[in-house]
Amino acid sequence: MSRKRKMLLLVLWLSALWLLERYFRSNQAEELQLSEWFNPRKRPDVVTTTSWHAPVIWEGTFRRQVLERHYRKRNLTLGLAVFATGSLADQYLEPFLLSANKYFMAGYRVVFYVLVDSADRLPELGWGPLRRLEVFIIPDEDWLFDFHLRRMSSLGQRIVSGIQGQVDFLFSMTVTQTFQSEVGVEALGTLVAQLHGWWYFKDRRSFPYERRPASAACIPFGQGDFYYDGAFVGGTPQEVLGLIDAYSRGVTHDLRAGLNSTYEKHLNKYLFLRRPTKLLSPEYNWDAELYPPRQVQWVKVAQRSKRRF
Repeated sequence: MSRKRKMLLLVLWLSALWLLERYFRSNQAEELQLSEWFNPRKRPDVVTTTSWHAPVIWEGTFRRQVLERHYRKRNLTLGLAVFATGSLADQYLEPFLLSANKYFMAGYRVVFYVLVDSADRLPELGWGPLRRLEVFIIPDEDWLFDFHLRRMSSLGQRIVSGIQGQVDFLFSMTVTQTFQSEVGVEALGTLVAQLHGWWYFKDRRSFPYERRPASAACIPFGQGDFYYDGAFVGGTPQEVLGLIDAYSRGVTHDLRAGLNSTYEKHLNKYLFLRRPTKLLSPEYNWDAELYPPRQVQWVKVAQRSKRRF
């Protein structure tokens, strides 16, 4: 290699290092510190910080104005995926979409990804300029095999084929939920989990984890942090895809072993091994049939059915 070519490569290499340094410095300068928007002392009556220092979002613990100033600069596009089939779609899809259109990430661009078994089940709704609907038809026979496995694998396929290039953060919810008030940027995070409204108030020793050692979802007795609800989960598309991949591999492992553990138990195992960066309190998914305790000051999302997905 000639001396001139070596010098050129050196200059290019140094230029690349300089650009990388500027990039990381810029990102660090723009990074929002937890203490700037989150105050756990505002809610001494509940768990507000995990043992791994992740925030637990309750009403009163966050400063939405600070978060808004930060996220507005990022020009975000957010995604919300929901799965609806049969009578569930007929009964719940319209109220879910109506409430989500009103309360989910108001003022931000949102793509609603609806996976249904028939386009006839879609309600006619008016969407604002920042709201967009994408519909994926999943054939009836694909739902019959395993509802949870099919819906998660379908979402994974869509993430790979397009969603990951469309949105910055993606959430997956069940159709039996209804937004009651604003769910905004306080819910954004790299990997976001929902604390189960019922099990949050119970002793950890009673959590319904999978305990069979042969199962990929097994969490041994004496271990585990919280019990997470599968009705509301999110994060970056890459993190959601990682969860789906782990769940699919776990289900495959269990089927080969003659076991059949639930989606929620596999989810809890994944979040035990890969702890979430942000947790949503039971205020973000409270059973509408239960009167909320004093700790649940503001129900943001109501679960309209006892059926868990």
